[in-house]
Amino acid sequence: MSAVTPDPRSRLAASLLALLATACGGPAPPTAESPAVAGRIATLSPHLAELVYEAGAGAKLVGVAEYSDFPPEVASLPRIGDAFRIDEEALLALEPDLVLGWTSGNPAEAIARLRRLGFRVVTLEPTRLADVAGHIEAIGELAGTGVAAKAAAGRYRRTLAGLEARYAEAAPVSAFVQLAARPWYTVTDRHFLGQGLRLCGGNNVFGGLPGLTAVVSLEAIIAARPGIIIASDMGQPASAVLAEWAPWHDVPAVAGGHVETVDADLLSRPAGRVLDGIATLCAALDRVRGAAPTSG
Repeated sequence: MSAVTPDPRSRLAASLLALLATACGGPAPPTAESPAVAGRIATLSPHLAELVYEAGAGAKLVGVAEYSDFPPEVASLPRIGDAFRIDEEALLALEPDLVLGWTSGNPAEAIARLRRLGFRVVTLEPTRLADVAGHIEAIGELAGTGVAAKAAAGRYRRTLAGLEARYAEAAPVSAFVQLAARPWYTVTDRHFLGQGLRLCGGNNVFGGLPGLTAVVSLEAIIAARPGIIIASDMGQPASAVLAEWAPWHDVPAVAGGHVETVDADLLSRPAGRVLDGIATLCAALDRVRGAAPTSG
């Protein structure tokens, strides 16, 4: 695999890649310093804000991390920094009685410092697609919205089970997942997105690489000959992604017209909407199956 020199990228792209790179770290169940029901909640990652709303506790959310934009209600909430740099003064001013963190995404020292400052911090870490439901329930317990959270978690589990049943016998399709280009970032089978691709019957051409994400060369992608390329849009129009791949017509995905773009947020945030992203992946693979037989 040849080395690639990264081009300068925006902080938004860096944040997305960091989320994808770390969202499947070692298991870390929620921990809390107090059993008290939370009345004012702050979140240190965009997906955590989504989970709070899914748990029925959106009215208690008082501060969110940069790039939090779903549901639309969070757009007007105060920002308390991003996943890597927490604005402690802004957080102190909001007086939250619960701060939700992301075990592998937020620096450990930053979490420790918040605790030293007296904040009640609970950290969550998804290692599987199924973990999202458990996180919704955990937040519901912390916020006193357990009934709504259990209902939302149940809906998530039913949707996930439905996708698993539907694609249990799906014919394999060789696939490359492109998180970014120059360098070309992808996911392995250990990442929750890689797990979602496998659920759909996708055979990740770089699934066996070590770690959760990897940088691969253009030459390696071309040599792998994927039957489909799933590209995160990273804020750029689909036409730009298609144009970038157009010259490589020897790649089956390009020759067959199976270069597809997916909303980056649906692929990168381990909250309820991730199943919308997985369903989009599955539908894209179905189009390959409908066009021609594809070997894994």
